[in-house]
Amino acid sequence: MRIATTVGYWSSGPPGDAAQLFATADELALDQVWTAEAYGSDAWTPLAWWGSRTAHVKLGTAISQLSARPPATLAMAAMTMDHLTQGRVLLGIGTSNPQVVEGWYGQPYPRPLERTREYVQILRAIIARDEPVAYQGKHYQLPYPGGTGLGKPLRSILHPYRKEIPIYLGAEGPKNVALAAEIADGWNTIFFSPSMNGFYAAALAEGFARPGARHTAETFDVVGGPMRIIVDDDIERAADLLRPSLALYIGGMGARGVNYHHEVFARMGYEAKAAVIQDRYLAGDKRGAIAAVPTAMVEDIALIGPWAKIADEIQRWRQTVITTFSVSTDLRHLERAVGLLRR
Repeated sequence: MRIATTVGYWSSGPPGDAAQLFATADELALDQVWTAEAYGSDAWTPLAWWGSRTAHVKLGTAISQLSARPPATLAMAAMTMDHLTQGRVLLGIGTSNPQVVEGWYGQPYPRPLERTREYVQILRAIIARDEPVAYQGKHYQLPYPGGTGLGKPLRSILHPYRKEIPIYLGAEGPKNVALAAEIADGWNTIFFSPSMNGFYAAALAEGFARPGARHTAETFDVVGGPMRIIVDDDIERAADLLRPSLALYIGGMGARGVNYHHEVFARMGYEAKAAVIQDRYLAGDKRGAIAAVPTAMVEDIALIGPWAKIADEIQRWRQTVITTFSVSTDLRHLERAVGLLRR
């Protein structure tokens, strides 16, 4: 099993230990480091800034939002970084949600699976640089059909360091997970629970079975792990650190009826609890929403408690479809957590 770590998107400013986390990941010979974006800090600038301190670990975006950049813009960034890192870039992409796509980027959201498929096809064509790129899809057209009429198919001036850069999809629902298995090289999970392993294995199998699928289960990379590893003898106190984030994602990250994070927890068996969290959050009762997050829900998607409990429960995660275990924990605990996996 490969091992990764991640630096999430920021709120008031960059995390103070991020530079050291990148350096430590390289020193510990981890396989991957991932950055993120929502509607504030972007994923690519931190990856370049802190990634410049590394020499071995692969550097990925989990995820770079489709609507933030036209396919050509993202391909340019990935190709440039791939040269600077000598082939260590992992290109993680995802659709985000309608509130962000339409409210922040001013782009249309409908038919995200179709949009993703077209986007990936264009990315691969640009990066391969086999010929000038022309594309006529439902959502993306190159050259632009209109305007001055002077647009023409172009081929990147930059020769690629690699003709293929691994593409990972961030996905939650079964259709999107199956799409990842069909068209991508890996899947970035979120809120993964070992109890849902069979559900995700079936979704992946559907994608692998489609005509033209790029991979099998043996060659496809699934990056995932606990939302957080929190070492604390007091389990309730540890859970309290994650309840606010879960309340936000379940209750406020999306509209009622269109919240993919909410659906993940409903599928886990927390449909009634998730409904209460969402009702309270959307009513403005954030404290009530946080209080409604049960400890069992936290333990389903995170590792919390004393080291002995964590060492025991981590084995459940090793027996899943995950092939790259993402360790998210305090920097002071990173080496020991990695040691548990390597044992």
